[in-house]
Amino acid sequence: MKNQFQPFFRITVVASIACLLSMKSIAKPTLNTDPEVVYMEDYANKPITFIATETIAVYSSKKGKKSRKLGSFHAGTRLTLLAITEHAYRVSGPGKYGKLNGWVNPNKLASKDPKFIEHLKLLYKRQMIIKSLIANKEVAIGMSIDEVRQSLGKPTTKESRITKEGRTGKWEYIEYEEHKYYRYVTDPRTGQVYRQLSHVTKEEKSKITVEFVNNIVTAISNKEDNGPDKIRIITPPVILGF
Repeated sequence: MKNQFQPFFRITVVASIACLLSMKSIAKPTLNTDPEVVYMEDYANKPITFIATETIAVYSSKKGKKSRKLGSFHAGTRLTLLAITEHAYRVSGPGKYGKLNGWVNPNKLASKDPKFIEHLKLLYKRQMIIKSLIANKEVAIGMSIDEVRQSLGKPTTKESRITKEGRTGKWEYIEYEEHKYYRYVTDPRTGQVYRQLSHVTKEEKSKITVEFVNNIVTAISNKEDNGPDKIRIITPPVILGF
């Protein structure tokens, strides 16, 4: 039996942008399906708003000038951020004929955060990594517990502790391998020999341990066993051959 812990999958340190992210699940049903877009309703704690610094054109897609122009926002218009790519923002605000939603150039926006473009680029890159990890059922240092749950599912065991420094915890994902054992019995009436299920064992095949501090992954380890460990024996219904 091997007791050596090895890195699990691809352990990637992911930048944490706590001021922009919420801990709510992103696995809810949504009409937002473009894989290259991060939709703020899925990630933001609260609405993010901007002011247009000059008249700004609004387009129908993230491709900007390569798509249809929908209208424009006047300088000074307050806009709410709906979605982002690395180079374009989808916003909502009052247009000439009512509410207008569309894609704009972020360089013509202003915010209380002077580095908002830089910070949102970090957010976008992080979420693209998270989407990839979840799609491949992988985990990474820096993920939230909700993101781990979306990637690996419900843990086999959970452990948590609360101190004055905050909450720490550990989730374990244990995979078992089932082995079936048979015996041969003879029908006393016919003399025919039958193969009959004797019992089933479950052996721990692998264990992934994910550790958290204040709901953020801080350590990941993987244990793989190639020999017997704790075995649980399950007796199936007995089928007699006579």
